[in-house]
Parts: sequence; structure tokens; C-alpha cells
Amino acid sequence: MLNCITCGTELHPERAAKYDYCMAPECQEKNAKGMTIAVVGMNKSAEEFVILDDRTKADLASGKYHDQRRGSFGTSAARAAAPAARAAAPAARAAAPAARAAAPAARAAAPPAGAAQATTVPAQRPARGPAARPHRRTPPGAPARTPWTAKQERLALLYNEQGLRPGEIAGKLGVSSYLVTQIILAAKNRGKL
Repeated sequence: MLNCITCGTELHPERAAKYDYCMAPECQEKNAKGMTIAVVGMNKSAEEFVILDDRTKADLASGKYHDQRRGSFGTSAARAAAPAARAAAPAARAAAPAARAAAPAARAAAPPAGAAQATTVPAQRPARGPAARPHRRTPPGAPARTPWTAKQERLALLYNEQGLRPGEIAGKLGVSSYLVTQIILAAKNRGKL
């Protein structure tokens, strides 16, 4: 029969199979060790919890709990592309002086601004309706206008980080799944994902 390592009382055989201390509050307080719990999976209805021990850490490192949806819309693809973009930046900076040196020669080869150019334009019927109105262009340097708000973008990216698909995000935001996909792709192109 085994005894408690703290107070020396006799342990029940079932208790002795796993623990070397008794159930007394003083012994529990001195010997009990907490466990770290990790959430490794989440879906609409439940979360999956595991005890974070050495075996679970090895499983996490090997990719056992990898979310399959992350490959197409999540942050893992963008984070993998970011180091490649940073590695290409020095080469682009090195090529910039050569491009600046070639610019005066390109301007010299272009015709003067006031020179007349001979072009023929076919006759067209006057346009009617919305197409007849002149197209307003955004001034150079002004940010392009997006069809979504900053709040919609923030929520769509948060839901995407949680692993929701564009259709599910669209249902929560009340927009089309096409718009959600455009928000995610625009953020990925800007490097926010």
C-alpha cells in the first residue's frame, strides 16, 4: 500500500494508481499541478480542447491540427509570401537608379506636348442614358473608392481569421459572397493578411 508523500496517510488503491498524494486540501494545494488547455479546432457547434503536453506540442508543430480552409483565404498563405516580398525589395531598390537614369532619354524620344497628331475617328451616334454622362475620374494620388465600408472590411477579416467561409461571412454581414471575397483579396494584396 502506498502512502501520501506529504502527510503520510494511506492512499486508496485506485488513487495510488495515478497519484502519490491524498485528497486532503493541504496535500492537494502542495502537490497538484495545473494543466495547460489549448483550443485546436473550432466550428459552428463546438470547440476541440487538448491538454498541452509534449506530445500535443509535437502534433501542433507537425501540422496535425492545421485548418484546411486557411490555404485559400487565411493568413498562412500571405505570411508565407511576405518573406519572399521582403527578399525581393533590395533588388527593386537596386534597379531604381537605372530606371531614373533611363527616364530623360524616354522623355526626349516622346513627341512634344503641343505637336498635332493625325488620327481618324469614326462617326458615332450620340450616347443616351447613364453612358452619356461623363465618367468622373479620381484625381491622381487619391485612394481608390471601395464598395464596402471600413467596418465591413474589419468584420470580414476577423470572421475570415476565425475560419469562416466567404458565404458564411456574407450571411453575417448582409452582403454578397463576391463582395466578401473581394474584401479578403484586397486585404491580401495590401499585405494586411
